[in-house]
Amino acid sequence: MKKLLLVLMTLVLAACSAVAGAAGNQSEIEQNKEKWQDANISHYRYNLHISCFCVFVENMPLVIEVQDDEVVSMEFQNGAEIDPALRQDLFDKYAKIDGLFAELEAGLNGGADNVVVTYDPTYGFPTEVTIDFEEQAADDELYLTLSNFEELP
Repeated sequence: MKKLLLVLMTLVLAACSAVAGAAGNQSEIEQNKEKWQDANISHYRYNLHISCFCVFVENMPLVIEVQDDEVVSMEFQNGAEIDPALRQDLFDKYAKIDGLFAELEAGLNGGADNVVVTYDPTYGFPTEVTIDFEEQAADDELYLTLSNFEELP
């Protein structure tokens, strides 16, 4: 009986630990999202490098400018033209920092099997993101790297 009770207690504690770990990830994203919102930056530019099993990776990174929650410009740093369908289907959802947070939340809430994020210590926005949508599938991973962030007047 004591062994059974010990096993049950171990299982309960392990389950609580797993739930706390998942909640910890959510609170980390919420803390950084709040840091980003508190910075109240309405005009910014950054480079976004999207890496995946995709045809456009040789043209990365994108240079994106956002003002008052609208994408003012988006272009490949090397000057190559962005296919409008590609922009609409993939790039637009990552163009604004708030959109990145929305995609991360979707991944953490079951849209992906594994999400790993590194945040900017000052502003809280994601600087490195790895999303593995299905761990058992090959070539479905998505890697996002944000660099050269600058607040604009």
